[in-house]
Amino acid sequence: MLSYVAYHKDLVPRLERAEKAKIQLGDYNAKQQEFLNFVLEQYVKEGVDELDDAKLPDLLELKYKAIADAKRELGEIKSIRETFIGFQEHLYLSQAI
Repeated sequence: MLSYVAYHKDLVPRLERAEKAKIQLGDYNAKQQEFLNFVLEQYVKEGVDELDDAKLPDLLELKYKAIADAKRELGEIKSIRETFIGFQEHLYLSQAI
């Protein structure tokens, strides 16, 4: 809503935004892409709160059942967090172009 009011731009539905972001996930390895696509699915279903950094542990447990399993698949938590935060720019990048 604020985007529309402040910039008079149409709001992009979450599904459309998520689909555009998936196309740009080539910067990540296959396991990271799988997790990020899972995050995008949660974002579409549940809303923008799923992208909150505080939700990362919940998302990892939902996808992998345990943080240790997530680390085994994706690497150290610091790297997982950087990937989780970094990919989010793809949700909004296509709107700026």
